[in-house]
Amino acid sequence: MYRLALYYLAFLLIVATAISFLGFLPFSPFALLASAAVIIISCAVVNYIFARVFKAPANVESVYITALILALIINPPLISNFSAGLPFLIWASVWAMAGKFILSFRKKHIFNPAAFAVVLTALTINQSASWWVGDLYMLPFITLGGLLIVKKLLRWDLFFSFFIAALISILGFTFLRESDPVSIVGKTLFESPLLFFAFIMLIEPITTPPTKFLRICYGILVGLAFAPQLHIGPVYSTPELALLFGNIFSFLTSPKGRYVLKLKEKKLIAKETYDFLFSAERSLSFEPGQYLEWTLGHRHSDNRGVRRYFTIASSPTEEDVRLGVKFYENASSFKKSLGALEIGDEVTASQLAGDFVLPKNKNKKIAFLAGGIGITPFRSMIKYLLDKNEKRDIVLIYANKSAEDIVYAYIWDTAEEKLGIKVVCPIGFITKEMIIQTIPDFKERLFYISGPHAMVTTFQKIIKNIGVKNSQIKTDFFPGYA
Repeated sequence: MYRLALYYLAFLLIVATAISFLGFLPFSPFALLASAAVIIISCAVVNYIFARVFKAPANVESVYITALILALIINPPLISNFSAGLPFLIWASVWAMAGKFILSFRKKHIFNPAAFAVVLTALTINQSASWWVGDLYMLPFITLGGLLIVKKLLRWDLFFSFFIAALISILGFTFLRESDPVSIVGKTLFESPLLFFAFIMLIEPITTPPTKFLRICYGILVGLAFAPQLHIGPVYSTPELALLFGNIFSFLTSPKGRYVLKLKEKKLIAKETYDFLFSAERSLSFEPGQYLEWTLGHRHSDNRGVRRYFTIASSPTEEDVRLGVKFYENASSFKKSLGALEIGDEVTASQLAGDFVLPKNKNKKIAFLAGGIGITPFRSMIKYLLDKNEKRDIVLIYANKSAEDIVYAYIWDTAEEKLGIKVVCPIGFITKEMIIQTIPDFKERLFYISGPHAMVTTFQKIIKNIGVKNSQIKTDFFPGYA
Protein backbone atom coordinates (compact mmCIF):
# COMPACT_ATOMS: atom_id res chain seq x y z
CA MET A 1 0.00 0.00 0.00
CA TYR A 2 2.78 2.42 0.95
CA ARG A 3 4.60 2.02 -2.34
CA LEU A 4 1.34 2.57 -4.20
CA ALA A 5 0.73 5.76 -2.19
CA LEU A 6 4.29 6.92 -2.88
CA TYR A 7 3.94 6.35 -6.62
CA TYR A 8 0.52 8.03 -6.60
CA LEU A 9 1.87 11.16 -4.93
CA ALA A 10 4.92 11.29 -7.21
CA PHE A 11 2.58 10.95 -10.18
CA LEU A 12 0.46 13.85 -8.92
CA LEU A 13 3.58 16.00 -8.57
CA ILE A 14 4.58 15.20 -12.15
CA VAL A 15 1.07 15.97 -13.39
CA ALA A 16 1.01 19.24 -11.45
CA THR A 17 4.37 20.20 -12.96
CA ALA A 18 2.99 19.63 -16.46
CA ILE A 19 -0.22 21.54 -15.70
CA SER A 20 1.72 24.46 -14.24
CA PHE A 21 3.94 24.48 -17.33
CA LEU A 22 0.78 24.95 -19.40
CA GLY A 23 -0.19 27.89 -17.20
CA PHE A 24 -3.18 26.34 -15.44
CA LEU A 25 -1.72 26.57 -11.92
CA PRO A 26 -0.78 29.84 -10.16
CA PHE A 27 2.94 29.10 -9.95
CA SER A 28 5.76 28.06 -12.26
CA PRO A 29 6.86 24.45 -12.66
CA PHE A 30 10.35 25.46 -11.58
CA ALA A 31 9.01 26.88 -8.32
CA LEU A 32 7.03 23.69 -7.72
CA LEU A 33 10.00 21.40 -8.34
CA ALA A 34 12.32 23.57 -6.25
CA SER A 35 9.80 23.62 -3.41
CA ALA A 36 9.35 19.85 -3.56
CA ALA A 37 13.13 19.33 -3.56
CA VAL A 38 13.59 21.49 -0.46
CA ILE A 39 10.81 19.66 1.39
CA ILE A 40 12.02 16.18 0.41
CA ILE A 41 15.63 16.88 1.39
CA SER A 42 14.60 18.55 4.64
CA CYS A 43 12.30 15.67 5.60
CA ALA A 44 14.95 13.06 4.79
CA VAL A 45 17.66 14.81 6.82
CA VAL A 46 15.46 15.56 9.84
CA ASN A 47 14.00 12.04 9.85
CA TYR A 48 17.50 10.54 9.73
CA ILE A 49 18.58 12.64 12.71
CA PHE A 50 15.52 11.77 14.79
CA ALA A 51 15.78 8.08 13.89
CA ARG A 52 19.37 8.04 15.15
CA VAL A 53 18.53 9.95 18.33
CA PHE A 54 15.51 7.78 19.17
CA LYS A 55 17.17 4.59 17.87
CA ALA A 56 14.15 3.88 15.70
CA PRO A 57 14.15 2.16 12.30
CA ALA A 58 14.01 4.76 9.51
CA ASN A 59 11.07 4.16 7.16
CA VAL A 60 12.04 5.71 3.84
CA GLU A 61 8.60 5.26 2.26
CA SER A 62 6.89 7.14 5.07
CA VAL A 63 9.37 10.02 4.82
CA TYR A 64 8.82 10.54 1.11
CA ILE A 65 5.05 10.13 1.36
CA THR A 66 4.87 12.87 3.99
CA ALA A 67 7.24 15.09 2.01
CA LEU A 68 5.21 14.76 -1.17
CA ILE A 69 1.97 15.50 0.69
CA LEU A 70 3.52 18.71 2.02
CA ALA A 71 4.72 19.62 -1.48
CA LEU A 72 1.17 19.18 -2.78
CA ILE A 73 -0.57 21.28 -0.12
CA ILE A 74 1.93 24.11 0.46
CA ASN A 75 2.09 26.85 -2.16
CA PRO A 76 5.57 27.04 -3.76
CA PRO A 77 7.33 30.40 -3.20
CA LEU A 78 7.92 32.65 -6.17
CA ILE A 79 11.18 31.84 -7.94
CA SER A 80 12.08 35.54 -7.91
CA ASN A 81 11.85 35.57 -4.11
CA PHE A 82 12.31 31.89 -3.31
CA SER A 83 14.52 32.43 -0.26
CA ALA A 84 11.66 34.24 1.50
CA GLY A 85 9.58 31.06 1.39
CA LEU A 86 12.32 28.71 2.57
CA PRO A 87 11.59 29.05 6.32
CA PHE A 88 8.01 27.85 5.80
CA LEU A 89 9.07 24.85 3.70
CA ILE A 90 11.83 23.82 6.10
CA TRP A 91 9.81 24.49 9.26
CA ALA A 92 6.91 22.39 7.99
CA SER A 93 9.31 19.56 7.12
CA VAL A 94 10.93 19.69 10.56
CA TRP A 95 7.59 19.54 12.38
CA ALA A 96 6.28 16.74 10.17
CA MET A 97 9.23 14.50 11.01
CA ALA A 98 9.49 15.62 14.64
CA GLY A 99 5.83 14.88 15.25
CA LYS A 100 6.37 11.21 14.38
CA PHE A 101 8.97 10.82 17.11
CA ILE A 102 8.08 13.36 19.80
CA LEU A 103 4.28 13.14 19.74
CA SER A 104 4.17 9.37 19.79
CA PHE A 105 3.11 6.69 22.23
CA ARG A 106 5.18 3.53 22.43
CA LYS A 107 6.87 4.38 19.12
CA LYS A 108 3.57 4.95 17.28
CA HIS A 109 2.78 8.48 16.17
CA ILE A 110 -0.57 9.94 17.16
CA PHE A 111 -1.18 12.55 14.48
CA ASN A 112 -0.92 12.53 10.71
CA PRO A 113 2.56 14.09 10.24
CA ALA A 114 1.68 16.44 7.37
CA ALA A 115 -1.49 17.72 9.04
CA PHE A 116 0.32 18.21 12.33
CA ALA A 117 3.10 20.14 10.58
CA VAL A 118 0.89 22.70 8.83
CA VAL A 119 -1.15 23.28 11.98
CA LEU A 120 2.09 24.06 13.84
CA THR A 121 3.37 26.39 11.13
CA ALA A 122 0.08 28.29 11.23
CA LEU A 123 0.43 28.70 14.99
CA THR A 124 4.15 29.51 15.12
CA ILE A 125 4.98 31.48 11.96
CA ASN A 126 1.48 32.31 10.69
CA GLN A 127 2.00 30.31 7.48
CA SER A 128 -0.75 27.91 6.42
CA ALA A 129 -1.24 25.24 3.79
CA SER A 130 -3.15 26.42 0.74
CA TRP A 131 -4.17 22.90 -0.32
CA TRP A 132 -3.56 23.92 -3.93
CA VAL A 133 -3.76 20.28 -5.01
CA GLY A 134 -7.55 20.57 -4.80
CA ASP A 135 -7.65 22.16 -8.25
CA LEU A 136 -10.14 21.31 -10.97
CA TYR A 137 -7.37 20.36 -13.41
CA MET A 138 -5.90 17.92 -10.88
CA LEU A 139 -9.23 16.25 -10.09
CA PRO A 140 -9.22 13.43 -12.70
CA PHE A 141 -5.75 12.30 -11.66
CA ILE A 142 -6.53 12.56 -7.95
CA THR A 143 -9.67 10.47 -8.40
CA LEU A 144 -8.09 7.78 -10.57
CA GLY A 145 -5.19 7.02 -8.25
CA GLY A 146 -7.17 7.62 -5.07
CA LEU A 147 -9.78 5.00 -5.93
CA LEU A 148 -7.00 2.46 -6.47
CA ILE A 149 -5.62 3.15 -2.99
CA VAL A 150 -9.02 2.86 -1.29
CA LYS A 151 -9.67 -0.38 -3.18
CA LYS A 152 -6.25 -1.72 -2.21
CA LEU A 153 -6.81 -0.97 1.47
CA LEU A 154 -10.50 -1.98 1.43
CA ARG A 155 -11.44 1.23 3.20
CA TRP A 156 -14.69 2.05 1.40
CA ASP A 157 -16.44 2.21 4.77
CA LEU A 158 -14.13 4.99 5.94
CA PHE A 159 -14.14 6.86 2.63
CA PHE A 160 -17.92 6.96 2.22
CA SER A 161 -18.68 7.71 5.87
CA PHE A 162 -16.37 10.72 5.66
CA PHE A 163 -17.57 11.81 2.22
CA ILE A 164 -21.27 11.71 3.14
CA ALA A 165 -20.73 13.35 6.54
CA ALA A 166 -18.65 16.13 4.98
CA LEU A 167 -21.32 16.88 2.37
CA ILE A 168 -24.07 16.87 5.03
CA SER A 169 -22.05 19.20 7.25
CA ILE A 170 -21.23 21.60 4.42
CA LEU A 171 -24.82 21.59 3.14
CA GLY A 172 -26.14 22.13 6.66
CA PHE A 173 -24.11 25.30 7.08
CA THR A 174 -25.07 26.34 3.55
CA PHE A 175 -28.80 26.18 4.32
CA LEU A 176 -28.30 27.96 7.64
CA ARG A 177 -26.62 30.82 5.83
CA GLU A 178 -29.10 30.69 2.95
CA SER A 179 -26.34 30.25 0.37
CA ASP A 180 -26.63 28.52 -3.00
CA PRO A 181 -26.33 24.76 -2.23
CA VAL A 182 -25.66 23.74 -5.85
CA SER A 183 -22.75 26.15 -6.12
CA ILE A 184 -21.32 25.13 -2.76
CA VAL A 185 -21.51 21.39 -3.52
CA GLY A 186 -19.92 21.99 -6.92
CA LYS A 187 -17.02 23.86 -5.39
CA THR A 188 -16.64 21.24 -2.67
CA LEU A 189 -16.40 18.39 -5.15
CA PHE A 190 -14.45 20.05 -7.94
CA GLU A 191 -12.48 22.90 -6.41
CA SER A 192 -11.52 21.74 -2.92
CA PRO A 193 -9.02 19.25 -1.45
CA LEU A 194 -11.82 16.99 -0.17
CA LEU A 195 -11.03 14.02 -2.42
CA PHE A 196 -7.25 14.27 -2.08
CA PHE A 197 -7.68 14.55 1.67
CA ALA A 198 -9.93 11.47 1.77
CA PHE A 199 -7.86 9.33 -0.58
CA ILE A 200 -4.41 9.90 0.89
CA MET A 201 -4.55 11.49 4.36
CA LEU A 202 -7.74 10.27 5.98
CA ILE A 203 -7.11 6.59 5.29
CA GLU A 204 -3.49 6.57 6.51
CA PRO A 205 -3.48 3.15 8.25
CA ILE A 206 -1.43 4.06 11.32
CA THR A 207 -3.82 6.82 12.47
CA THR A 208 -7.12 5.08 11.69
CA PRO A 209 -9.15 2.91 14.11
CA PRO A 210 -8.88 -0.90 14.02
CA THR A 211 -12.46 -2.02 13.28
CA LYS A 212 -15.13 -1.22 10.71
CA PHE A 213 -17.53 0.33 13.22
CA LEU A 214 -14.85 2.59 14.69
CA ARG A 215 -13.62 3.55 11.21
CA ILE A 216 -17.14 4.63 10.27
CA CYS A 217 -17.38 6.71 13.45
CA TYR A 218 -13.97 8.20 12.67
CA GLY A 219 -15.01 9.08 9.12
CA ILE A 220 -18.22 10.72 10.34
CA LEU A 221 -16.40 12.79 12.98
CA VAL A 222 -13.77 14.06 10.54
CA GLY A 223 -16.43 14.66 7.88
CA LEU A 224 -18.61 16.75 10.20
CA ALA A 225 -15.56 18.78 11.26
CA PHE A 226 -14.41 19.24 7.64
CA ALA A 227 -16.91 22.02 6.80
CA PRO A 228 -14.94 25.26 6.36
CA GLN A 229 -17.91 27.23 7.78
CA LEU A 230 -17.46 25.51 11.15
CA HIS A 231 -15.66 27.66 13.68
CA ILE A 232 -15.04 28.12 17.39
CA GLY A 233 -14.67 31.82 17.97
CA PRO A 234 -12.17 33.19 15.45
CA VAL A 235 -10.74 29.75 14.62
CA TYR A 236 -12.28 28.21 11.48
CA SER A 237 -12.04 24.58 10.54
CA THR A 238 -9.43 23.50 8.02
CA PRO A 239 -8.75 20.02 6.61
CA GLU A 240 -5.70 19.62 8.85
CA LEU A 241 -7.60 20.60 12.01
CA ALA A 242 -10.44 18.22 11.15
CA LEU A 243 -7.94 15.40 10.69
CA LEU A 244 -6.12 16.07 13.98
CA PHE A 245 -9.50 16.04 15.73
CA GLY A 246 -10.18 12.62 14.21
CA ASN A 247 -6.67 11.40 15.08
CA ILE A 248 -7.38 12.03 18.75
CA PHE A 249 -10.52 9.88 18.53
CA SER A 250 -8.54 7.18 16.73
CA PHE A 251 -5.80 7.22 19.35
CA LEU A 252 -8.31 6.85 22.17
CA THR A 253 -10.07 3.90 20.51
CA SER A 254 -7.08 2.02 19.04
CA PRO A 255 -4.40 -0.31 20.40
CA LYS A 256 -1.56 1.82 21.68
CA GLY A 257 1.93 1.80 20.24
CA ARG A 258 4.24 -0.47 18.33
CA TYR A 259 5.51 -3.84 19.45
CA VAL A 260 9.14 -4.91 19.24
CA LEU A 261 9.18 -8.64 18.59
CA LYS A 262 12.29 -10.78 19.02
CA LEU A 263 12.60 -14.01 17.02
CA LYS A 264 12.56 -16.98 19.37
CA GLU A 265 12.13 -19.89 16.98
CA LYS A 266 11.89 -20.53 13.24
CA LYS A 267 10.98 -23.88 11.76
CA LEU A 268 9.80 -25.47 8.54
CA ILE A 269 6.26 -26.77 9.10
CA ALA A 270 5.26 -27.71 5.55
CA LYS A 271 6.47 -27.42 1.99
CA GLU A 272 7.97 -23.91 1.63
CA THR A 273 6.08 -22.80 4.76
CA TYR A 274 7.71 -21.56 7.94
CA ASP A 275 6.48 -20.81 11.43
CA PHE A 276 8.09 -17.84 13.17
CA LEU A 277 7.73 -17.59 16.94
CA PHE A 278 8.40 -14.17 18.49
CA SER A 279 8.60 -13.01 22.08
CA ALA A 280 7.08 -9.57 22.71
CA GLU A 281 8.50 -6.85 24.93
CA ARG A 282 5.02 -6.38 26.40
CA SER A 283 1.71 -8.22 26.35
CA LEU A 284 -0.13 -8.21 23.04
CA SER A 285 -3.90 -8.08 23.55
CA PHE A 286 -5.92 -9.09 20.49
CA GLU A 287 -8.88 -11.12 19.28
CA PRO A 288 -8.29 -14.38 17.40
CA GLY A 289 -8.26 -13.63 13.66
CA GLN A 290 -6.87 -10.10 13.82
CA TYR A 291 -3.76 -8.94 11.97
CA LEU A 292 -0.72 -6.72 12.45
CA GLU A 293 1.34 -4.58 10.13
CA TRP A 294 4.88 -5.95 10.28
CA THR A 295 7.88 -3.74 9.54
CA LEU A 296 11.24 -5.25 8.66
CA GLY A 297 13.79 -2.68 7.58
CA HIS A 298 16.35 -4.05 5.12
CA ARG A 299 18.76 -2.82 2.51
CA HIS A 300 17.86 -2.71 -1.16
CA SER A 301 14.14 -3.16 -0.61
CA ASP A 302 12.17 -3.77 -3.79
CA ASN A 303 9.12 -1.86 -4.97
CA ARG A 304 6.92 -3.73 -2.49
CA GLY A 305 8.56 -1.96 0.44
CA VAL A 306 9.47 -2.90 4.01
CA ARG A 307 6.00 -3.42 5.53
CA ARG A 308 3.43 -6.20 5.26
CA TYR A 309 0.10 -7.16 6.79
CA PHE A 310 0.05 -10.65 8.30
CA THR A 311 -2.61 -12.35 10.40
CA ILE A 312 -1.49 -13.44 13.86
CA ALA A 313 -1.42 -17.25 13.84
CA SER A 314 -1.14 -17.60 17.61
CA SER A 315 -4.02 -17.48 20.07
CA PRO A 316 -4.34 -14.72 22.70
CA THR A 317 -3.97 -17.55 25.21
CA GLU A 318 -0.42 -18.27 24.03
CA GLU A 319 2.58 -16.41 25.38
CA ASP A 320 4.46 -15.98 22.10
CA VAL A 321 3.39 -14.34 18.85
CA ARG A 322 3.22 -16.80 15.97
CA LEU A 323 3.51 -15.94 12.28
CA GLY A 324 2.96 -18.51 9.54
CA VAL A 325 4.42 -17.60 6.14
CA LYS A 326 4.46 -19.31 2.76
CA PHE A 327 7.54 -18.60 0.65
CA TYR A 328 7.08 -18.55 -3.11
CA GLU A 329 9.56 -18.38 -5.95
CA ASN A 330 10.72 -14.86 -6.80
CA ALA A 331 9.89 -13.75 -3.27
CA SER A 332 9.96 -10.07 -2.40
CA SER A 333 12.95 -8.55 -0.63
CA PHE A 334 10.78 -8.42 2.50
CA LYS A 335 10.12 -12.16 2.39
CA LYS A 336 13.79 -12.90 1.72
CA SER A 337 14.82 -10.76 4.69
CA LEU A 338 12.18 -12.42 6.86
CA GLY A 339 13.44 -15.85 5.87
CA ALA A 340 17.00 -14.79 6.69
CA LEU A 341 16.18 -13.74 10.27
CA GLU A 342 18.31 -15.31 12.97
CA ILE A 343 17.28 -16.13 16.53
CA GLY A 344 17.32 -12.89 18.52
CA ASP A 345 16.69 -10.62 15.52
CA GLU A 346 13.91 -8.06 15.91
CA VAL A 347 10.97 -6.87 13.85
CA THR A 348 8.39 -4.24 14.74
CA ALA A 349 4.64 -4.64 14.52
CA SER A 350 1.78 -2.17 14.83
CA GLN A 351 -1.74 -1.36 13.64
CA LEU A 352 -3.43 -4.28 15.35
CA ALA A 353 -6.79 -4.43 13.59
CA GLY A 354 -9.40 -6.57 11.89
CA ASP A 355 -13.06 -7.62 12.01
CA PHE A 356 -12.34 -11.20 10.94
CA VAL A 357 -13.10 -12.50 14.43
CA LEU A 358 -15.45 -15.02 16.02
CA PRO A 359 -19.08 -13.91 16.42
CA LYS A 360 -20.17 -12.80 19.88
CA ASN A 361 -23.09 -15.24 19.68
CA LYS A 362 -21.51 -18.54 20.71
CA ASN A 363 -24.49 -20.49 19.39
CA LYS A 364 -24.06 -19.23 15.84
CA LYS A 365 -23.17 -21.98 13.38
CA ILE A 366 -19.90 -21.28 11.55
CA ALA A 367 -18.13 -22.50 8.41
CA PHE A 368 -14.42 -21.86 7.81
CA LEU A 369 -13.12 -22.03 4.22
CA ALA A 370 -9.33 -21.80 3.93
CA GLY A 371 -6.79 -22.18 1.18
CA GLY A 372 -3.06 -22.65 1.77
CA ILE A 373 -1.50 -20.35 4.34
CA GLY A 374 -4.87 -18.60 4.61
CA ILE A 375 -5.42 -21.07 7.44
CA THR A 376 -3.55 -18.87 9.95
CA PRO A 377 -6.56 -16.92 11.33
CA PHE A 378 -8.40 -20.21 11.86
CA ARG A 379 -5.39 -21.63 13.69
CA SER A 380 -5.64 -18.63 16.05
CA MET A 381 -9.39 -19.05 16.56
CA ILE A 382 -9.43 -22.81 17.06
CA LYS A 383 -6.41 -22.81 19.38
CA TYR A 384 -8.22 -20.15 21.43
CA LEU A 385 -11.35 -22.33 21.62
CA LEU A 386 -9.24 -25.33 22.64
CA ASP A 387 -7.47 -23.44 25.40
CA LYS A 388 -10.78 -22.04 26.67
CA ASN A 389 -12.51 -25.42 26.22
CA GLU A 390 -15.24 -23.54 24.38
CA LYS A 391 -17.37 -25.64 22.05
CA ARG A 392 -18.92 -24.09 18.94
CA ASP A 393 -20.64 -25.60 15.92
CA ILE A 394 -17.84 -25.24 13.33
CA VAL A 395 -17.04 -26.91 10.03
CA LEU A 396 -13.56 -26.30 8.59
CA ILE A 397 -12.74 -27.01 4.94
CA TYR A 398 -9.01 -26.53 4.46
CA ALA A 399 -7.81 -26.96 0.86
CA ASN A 400 -4.23 -27.38 -0.37
CA LYS A 401 -2.41 -28.27 -3.56
CA SER A 402 -0.86 -31.33 -1.91
CA ALA A 403 -0.79 -33.13 1.42
CA GLU A 404 2.70 -31.72 1.97
CA ASP A 405 1.19 -28.22 2.22
CA ILE A 406 -1.05 -28.96 5.21
CA VAL A 407 0.02 -27.12 8.38
CA TYR A 408 -1.00 -27.27 12.05
CA ALA A 409 -2.49 -30.76 11.62
CA TYR A 410 -2.15 -31.43 15.36
CA ILE A 411 -4.49 -28.49 16.05
CA TRP A 412 -7.19 -29.83 13.71
CA ASP A 413 -6.91 -33.37 15.14
CA THR A 414 -7.23 -32.08 18.70
CA ALA A 415 -10.15 -29.82 17.77
CA GLU A 416 -12.04 -32.74 16.23
CA GLU A 417 -11.43 -34.90 19.29
CA LYS A 418 -12.09 -32.37 22.07
CA LEU A 419 -14.47 -29.82 20.55
CA GLY A 420 -16.26 -31.86 17.91
CA ILE A 421 -15.22 -29.49 15.12
CA LYS A 422 -15.66 -31.09 11.71
CA VAL A 423 -12.44 -30.80 9.67
CA VAL A 424 -12.12 -31.69 5.99
CA CYS A 425 -8.78 -31.26 4.18
CA PRO A 426 -9.30 -31.78 0.43
CA ILE A 427 -6.43 -31.78 -2.04
CA GLY A 428 -7.30 -29.41 -4.85
CA PHE A 429 -10.09 -26.88 -5.20
CA ILE A 430 -13.12 -26.53 -2.97
CA THR A 431 -16.17 -27.03 -5.17
CA LYS A 432 -19.85 -26.20 -4.85
CA GLU A 433 -20.68 -29.89 -4.55
CA MET A 434 -18.11 -30.32 -1.78
CA ILE A 435 -19.60 -27.46 0.23
CA ILE A 436 -23.16 -28.76 -0.17
CA GLN A 437 -22.13 -32.31 0.79
CA THR A 438 -19.87 -31.32 3.71
CA ILE A 439 -22.09 -28.54 5.06
CA PRO A 440 -25.73 -29.51 4.36
CA ASP A 441 -27.00 -26.71 6.62
CA PHE A 442 -24.85 -24.10 4.82
CA LYS A 443 -27.70 -21.56 4.65
CA GLU A 444 -27.74 -21.40 8.45
CA ARG A 445 -24.02 -20.74 8.83
CA LEU A 446 -21.78 -17.70 8.97
CA PHE A 447 -18.98 -18.24 6.43
CA TYR A 448 -15.39 -17.12 7.02
CA ILE A 449 -13.12 -17.21 3.97
CA SER A 450 -9.34 -16.80 4.07
CA GLY A 451 -6.63 -17.40 1.50
CA PRO A 452 -5.22 -15.97 -1.72
CA HIS A 453 -7.35 -13.13 -3.05
CA ALA A 454 -8.40 -14.96 -6.23
CA MET A 455 -9.47 -17.98 -4.18
CA VAL A 456 -11.47 -15.85 -1.75
CA THR A 457 -13.29 -14.16 -4.64
CA THR A 458 -14.07 -17.54 -6.21
CA PHE A 459 -15.41 -18.98 -2.94
CA GLN A 460 -17.59 -15.93 -2.42
CA LYS A 461 -19.20 -16.46 -5.82
CA ILE A 462 -19.70 -20.18 -5.18
CA ILE A 463 -21.47 -19.80 -1.84
CA LYS A 464 -23.56 -16.88 -3.08
CA ASN A 465 -24.69 -19.02 -6.02
CA ILE A 466 -25.93 -21.74 -3.66
CA GLY A 467 -27.99 -19.28 -1.65
CA VAL A 468 -25.72 -17.90 1.09
CA LYS A 469 -26.51 -14.24 1.75
CA ASN A 470 -23.79 -11.61 1.54
CA SER A 471 -24.45 -10.74 5.20
CA GLN A 472 -23.40 -14.30 6.10
CA ILE A 473 -19.94 -13.96 4.52
CA LYS A 474 -16.80 -12.57 6.16
CA THR A 475 -13.47 -12.37 4.33
CA ASP A 476 -10.00 -11.86 5.75
CA PHE A 477 -8.20 -8.57 5.08
CA PHE A 478 -5.93 -8.91 2.05
CA PRO A 479 -4.09 -5.79 0.79
CA GLY A 480 -1.78 -7.68 -1.54
CA TYR A 481 0.89 -10.35 -1.76
CA ALA A 482 4.34 -10.01 -0.23
